[in-house]
Amino acid sequence: MKKVFEDFLMFVENIFFNIFVFLNFFRMKNIYDSLLALSDEEKKIILPRFFKTGKGQYGEGDKFLGVTVPNIRLIAKKHNNAQPEVIEQLIQSPWHEMRMCALLILVNNSKKEVTKETFDFYLSHTRFINNWDLVDLSAPNIIGKYLLDKNRDVLYKLAESRLLWDNRIAIVSTLTFIRNNDLEDTYKLAVKMMNHKHDLMHKAIGCMLREAGKRDTGRLYNFIINNKATMPRTMLRYAIEKFDANIRKELMS
Repeated sequence: MKKVFEDFLMFVENIFFNIFVFLNFFRMKNIYDSLLALSDEEKKIILPRFFKTGKGQYGEGDKFLGVTVPNIRLIAKKHNNAQPEVIEQLIQSPWHEMRMCALLILVNNSKKEVTKETFDFYLSHTRFINNWDLVDLSAPNIIGKYLLDKNRDVLYKLAESRLLWDNRIAIVSTLTFIRNNDLEDTYKLAVKMMNHKHDLMHKAIGCMLREAGKRDTGRLYNFIINNKATMPRTMLRYAIEKFDANIRKELMS
């Protein structure tokens, strides 16, 4: 009798598991169909070029449905209650907009607080957060926000990663610190990755330095003076954008 009861329980568990899997599949398909309905044929052609998806380029192999960010935000908002299993499937999708939707759901659900589970999930999936727009809309709101009152060693590990997107996550996450008048890690990471080979990192570091300069112009000026001899020109140009023309000319010379 006990064996019959155990078999029955297993049968019921399997039914519920299959229902759960089906519901998650249905939610995934619903999100995909919703995005596809908002697809724009022109964007489908333009976006792969803009995000450098050609052979040997930084976004090689990425696929686009042709959906604008505002429309992706609308879809993400409708699915803020998506199960973690659905978000995991979304972020591993070959479609750029599906991955963005996953990240926007995480950001939406982290407005009050970033949980340790969300932080860990993000860091374990950085290989799928594989273009600059995906990093920039999510890293400050998840990684930066979580680390605001915590040890930040993980950023320096990301900065040492061989994965370009880990490096970008490290520096862009500091935007949250900057907005809270904490500039130390931005400057330390800028020095650590000063000689990075990729132009995308030169731009990202330059942008974060520029934002830090809005909080303390003198500190940025002194940093540029001390480092401009080794600083890539793109990084320098981005960093000094907000200085007066005469000072920009001086610093670029």
